Amino acid sequence: MLILARLARGPEHGFGIAEHVKRASEAVLRIEEGSLYPALQRLETHGLIRSSWGLSDHNRRARYYELTPRGRRQLGAEISAWRRLVGAIDRVIDPEVA
Repeated sequence: MLILARLARGPEHGFGIAEHVKRASEAVLRIEEGSLYPALQRLETHGLIRSSWGLSDHNRRARYYELTPRGRRQLGAEISAWRRLVGAIDRVIDPEVA
């Protein structure tokens, strides 16, 4: 979900995705390289993202990923499921929420 959410803002290379998640979460969340690239491959295999080669900000060759329409629908479903889960947990840990 985090990868798809970042790509909903536009194409990005793997390192940029990991840095965005780390920066936006104030370093609470981190996507390690050993997890990121296999996840990107799975997302591409499932048709949720597509990739192409381009140049990074440092003029280095980088693979850029972007969300497909199917990926955008999947992101919406995952965000809805996440919000239901968070709401359920809130109701369990804080009776005042219910």
